[in-house]
Amino acid sequence: MHMRFVVGTDVAGLRQHVQAHLAAAGYADVQVSEAEVMAATRLDPDNAWVRFAMTSLERSTGSRPVLLPNLGGSLPNDVFADILGLPTVWIPHSYPACSQHAPDEHLLVPVVREALQLMAGLFWDLGEQAPRLPRRTPA
Repeated sequence: MHMRFVVGTDVAGLRQHVQAHLAAAGYADVQVSEAEVMAATRLDPDNAWVRFAMTSLERSTGSRPVLLPNLGGSLPNDVFADILGLPTVWIPHSYPACSQHAPDEHLLVPVVREALQLMAGLFWDLGEQAPRLPRRTPA
């Protein structure tokens, strides 16, 4: 079983919770083992970087993007968000019927074109803002 969860999930007790749920449903003989857990992360949707990205994406496409503050995914974003303390904004390039991570996963050419347009615009806008962004000083 593969589980995905959101910020606030009791990850430390996850195995015990699943085991108890299965037992209560009559599956006490099923054993739940520990797995590699990637902590869920979430950037405040009102964060300046979110607003910057939303504005850039809208400028690139002429359409207001949809903001999904939580995404049911598993990825090692906690390395950037929690360990390094960096704000992260994920911009998925997909659509609901793409069968992501399934044997018949696919990506349509119009989605690829839009993804390239979105990301080129975002990188351009970041470059335009670079003189105003905070700089790291060498150690």
